[in-house]
Amino acid sequence: MQSLLEAVTFTEATDIVIKWLTSTGIKIIISVLAIFVGFRIITKIARRIEKNGERFDKTVMRTIAYLFSICLKLALTICLIGYVGIDTSGLTALVASFGVCIGLAVNGALSNLAGGVLILVTRPFRVDDLIEAEGICGTVEDIHMVCTKIRTPDNKVCYVPNGSLANGNIVNYSEKTTRRLDFSFEIAYSSDTELAKKAISEILISHPKVLDDPPIFVRIGTLGQSGVSITARAWVRTEDYFSVQFDITE
Repeated sequence: MQSLLEAVTFTEATDIVIKWLTSTGIKIIISVLAIFVGFRIITKIARRIEKNGERFDKTVMRTIAYLFSICLKLALTICLIGYVGIDTSGLTALVASFGVCIGLAVNGALSNLAGGVLILVTRPFRVDDLIEAEGICGTVEDIHMVCTKIRTPDNKVCYVPNGSLANGNIVNYSEKTTRRLDFSFEIAYSSDTELAKKAISEILISHPKVLDDPPIFVRIGTLGQSGVSITARAWVRTEDYFSVQFDITE
């Protein structure tokens, strides 16, 4: 009798396992495969959006591609959880509660998020611009939702909170196509100022990257205690600024 009961129990357990494998188990396998394939497809689409959108605006299209990827992956995950048979209403309530807790814990991050949106709307700078802000000078490599990635000339990478950038002073060196070079050369009072001005003017004019319009400016700037200061100004294209500065100084 006991053997019969054990056989019946084993048969029932086997039926339960087989039934679970043919229903829920298959759903789990399908869900895992769907996540693997779906995530790869979403990532490829996001990269294509970012790549094709660079001709319009690289900064905005990169952000759109990032948000597109996150939202679709989250939506796919929630749908597959419901497909497996898990009640997503409790999960939604848990996510909402978790979101409130995170919101209270990262109150400062919310201001950075708002700052990121403000930066994308007002456009004080874009990706690849040379800027100076919050005591950092460098090239903008990426604009995230909460921070901006800046690479300094000595190849250091700085992550600056968008809240600080949105509320602080920003100097954009790349927004205009031309920039003005300013020089100050000191000579003794006994020196020939006209000869010095002529020599400086010839150096500026002879440089091929110095623009003719606006014209160069060479005048006596200040009278110091030990000599005369000659102010020289020349306009160049923005990308030639530093090379011409060193050339003229040499």
